Amino acid sequence: QVQLVESGGGLVQPGGSLRLSCAASGASLNNYVIAWFRQAPGKERERVSCISKYGSFKDYADSVKGRFTISRDNPKSTVYLQMNILNLEDTAVYTCAARRQGVSTTAACSGSFDYWGQGTQVTVSS
Repeated sequence: QVQLVESGGGLVQPGGSLRLSCAASGASLNNYVIAWFRQAPGKERERVSCISKYGSFKDYADSVKGRFTISRDNPKSTVYLQMNILNLEDTAVYTCAARRQGVSTTAACSGSFDYWGQGTQVTVSS
């Protein structure tokens, strides 16, 4: 099935920006919904954003609305998460995940995610 590898994490100052990438292999990316999750030690895992298989539907957690943007390039088998105006609460391991999408784009992000990457660390610190 599909394999996912994240990249782009690192150390950034408050107010700075990072762009994360999620590269897929082993299957056609256009069959899959992709979501970004994050988790910090001692905290629950949170879904940050989700994008339908062709990019027509996107959603965001309230905590990142207006700051983060999800996009995808299916020919390159890559999904991106542009993160702007980062703050200390954004520090976490960010992981991308995939699920197959059915007919409906609006329901694309409603199901559970079956395939997961290894994660990339994002640290926001002054």
